[in-house]
Amino acid sequence: MKPATSLLLLFSGLLATPALAQTTPPTGQRPAAAPAGTAAKPILPIAPKGPGRLEGTVLDATTRKPVEFATVALLPATGTTPLDGTICDEKGRYDLKGLAAGQYRLQISFIGYVAQTVPVTVGEGLTTVPTLTLASTAQKLGEVTVTGERAVIETKPDRIVYNADKDLTNAGGTAADVLRKVPLLSVDPDGGLQLRGSSNIRVLIDNKPSAIVAGSVADALKQIPADQIKSVEVITTPSAKYDAEGTGGIINIILKKNNLQGLNGSVGAAAGTRSSNGNASLNYRKGKIGLTSSASGFAFYSPNRNDLTRSLKGPNGTETETLRQAGNGNTLGGGGFGRLGLDYDPAPFHNLTLNVQGNLFRNSGNYEQYNNVLLPVANEFTRDTDRKFRTQSYDVNGGYARTFDGQKGREWSVLAQHTRNRNVQDYSLDQFGGRTTDNAARNYREASNNLSRNLETTLQTDYAHPFSETSNLETGAKAILRRVSSTYDVANSLPNAATLDPQFNPARSNEFSYDQDVVAGYASYGFAASKKLSFKLGTRVENTRIDGRFQQQQNENSGVEQNYTNMLPNLSLNFQPKNEKKPGESVRLAYSRRIQRPQIFYLNPFRNTADTLNVSFGNPQLKPETTDSYELNYTTFIKGSVLNLSTYARRTGNSIEAVREVKKGVNEQTYANIGRNATYGGSVFGSFKPTKKWDVSGNVNVYYVSLKSPSLGLSNGGVQYNLNLNSSYKFEKGLSLQFFGGLNSPRVQLQGRQAAWTFYSLGLRKNLLNDKADLTLNADNFLSATRNLSTTLNTDQFRQESNNYIYLRGVRLAFNYRFGKVSNQPPKRRRSIRNDDTKSGGDGQQGQQGN
Repeated sequence: MKPATSLLLLFSGLLATPALAQTTPPTGQRPAAAPAGTAAKPILPIAPKGPGRLEGTVLDATTRKPVEFATVALLPATGTTPLDGTICDEKGRYDLKGLAAGQYRLQISFIGYVAQTVPVTVGEGLTTVPTLTLASTAQKLGEVTVTGERAVIETKPDRIVYNADKDLTNAGGTAADVLRKVPLLSVDPDGGLQLRGSSNIRVLIDNKPSAIVAGSVADALKQIPADQIKSVEVITTPSAKYDAEGTGGIINIILKKNNLQGLNGSVGAAAGTRSSNGNASLNYRKGKIGLTSSASGFAFYSPNRNDLTRSLKGPNGTETETLRQAGNGNTLGGGGFGRLGLDYDPAPFHNLTLNVQGNLFRNSGNYEQYNNVLLPVANEFTRDTDRKFRTQSYDVNGGYARTFDGQKGREWSVLAQHTRNRNVQDYSLDQFGGRTTDNAARNYREASNNLSRNLETTLQTDYAHPFSETSNLETGAKAILRRVSSTYDVANSLPNAATLDPQFNPARSNEFSYDQDVVAGYASYGFAASKKLSFKLGTRVENTRIDGRFQQQQNENSGVEQNYTNMLPNLSLNFQPKNEKKPGESVRLAYSRRIQRPQIFYLNPFRNTADTLNVSFGNPQLKPETTDSYELNYTTFIKGSVLNLSTYARRTGNSIEAVREVKKGVNEQTYANIGRNATYGGSVFGSFKPTKKWDVSGNVNVYYVSLKSPSLGLSNGGVQYNLNLNSSYKFEKGLSLQFFGGLNSPRVQLQGRQAAWTFYSLGLRKNLLNDKADLTLNADNFLSATRNLSTTLNTDQFRQESNNYIYLRGVRLAFNYRFGKVSNQPPKRRRSIRNDDTKSGGDGQQGQQGN
């Protein structure tokens, strides 16, 4: 409703202007007397005209972000009747022309902010007003300041922003709960993440890569508490300054920070049937120095069960069942996540930052699986497996930024980051003959240990230079040095041995080392062709060198050595009609070419045989994918509501696809560059307020997927969709209710299909202690205990159906308390490192593939 209200205020002033000219006599003359019998018209000032011009920018006093569509009124030196006026654009800029030289007052106003009036002097030419800031309307309660609220969903020219801290149903949850509610995203019950149907996306934390997501995005989303997430940004067509991450786009998780003077912080705890956590933050800022810190711990409990049936196909189309499997187990895990940040301004226009964050994650579980092999040789046995997984990582990054006095937008920065990730996964199993382990004889034993390390060092420099108000150049260079290794040992019972104790098996043990160096440079130039039309074009050049090798060379093709260079252009066009009836209306057309390099998950040829009937291994000969992305986006504001429409297309060559084949009753899965993928779709997002206290937003995304593999003679395709609805209502006395629901259609795969799933949650919050605290009760998927993430694989050789039952029903109670005396301190713009160039395992898999 902000744009509509601003327009109303502006129109009131502008509509009065014609009347002013008609009813006010020239300076120095007395007004004529009104004819007898008529009412005298009021004496109003004339809007003076001349060669003067007034321009400036309006920012939010707290966030330093532009106040879009703020109302700007030009007032006389005395009096309250506007002489002229306009509305700020999406960058908070305004421009008044045709003004006579003299003394005036400038009044800036917008719903949710305190209006500000400042004196201005207009000369014969251009007059630039110093940047004006508007403070949010605030009510001070005790020592805590509650400010005007942002919408849950915001649309920007190049991204969609989900403000997680405004969604009640996130309280006490994890990052996975947050990402389920982000427009265009879908998170399956097992933690797999997709953007517009593509799992080839890169997740950043505070605009930077993090070791916490280096191994598994699904596990990383369990470790970050929802209460520490401020917002999530979705960037579907990244510009040249981003690394060459392609296909889907970039997901940027913004953690909560503090830019307020004084000492302040918060503590929180949540207890639930599926997971529990506690978190705390402490922040201090005085003058030029600011410290930010937070820590959290969590624990979760996850039962699971699944079953599988496989049939071989005969030459006449008949199917013969060859395998049945059924299993169940429990997983118990937990860990912690912490961060510490320092920023220091040694002098005006100079800024130094240093940040450290780290995490610990553990889980262990027991899994019992019954196997009934019907063909090629009948065999019935049960495996009892104990699994343990441990990971720890940390990131250290620092930077220097230099801005320039009187040169708005000019900035030079140097950044460096070092990350380490260490994963250990162990399993040990006992095999018994028959359907159960009770009173059964053990006939086989096996144990494995897999140690994976990921070391990454990044150096980056960026420079931005504005040539004018409407043109800007961005350029930079970057080097990413990755050192990854996976050491695995396997021990198993030997045939005809006197004991079943596992013995070291050198044929199944090895060490795979993988080095990847990426050197890149980019340039991007933005300019305005007219007041309504602007362009941004750029290109990025990246050289990649890869060296992968085994300590014990298996064969001449088991290593990998690659050296290639890619040129990656991009272009965006932005058109703003500047329609006063639809302020903020814009049309954006964008194109980008990206690549995705396979991580060690896809390259490591180690054979994971924990399940001897379903084996997986990587392919060290994989090449990178190349993707061309196109998008047309339209955004408008209608009577206070936001509407965003977009159509898009992605075409990927050399696509990395999973390939499955049954050999001697064993399903073997690996990866190959065999696909040509294309996705064509459209999405609609809307946000509106039926009443003052009721907010509703929703998203619908429909797309067609075409998967082809000429080398295998395979193809598949179909229409897919996902939609979600988010609604909140504020009652009296600090009580509020929020609902979220989402539906995802079945997914198309090259050799099969995955079933649809739904997710929903309901949250009730009560503000306590004069708004210093809140208590939130959340219920997730309360109508059903499990979700079945079923998958069907159908090839010319076999058909396989599997059911994976995920327990998602849960209830949790969360409490959060805020403390500290604070005052507003505008934050500074920070440059940050973005490493978003590799294809990672999007299905949450761990294990011997090297995380």
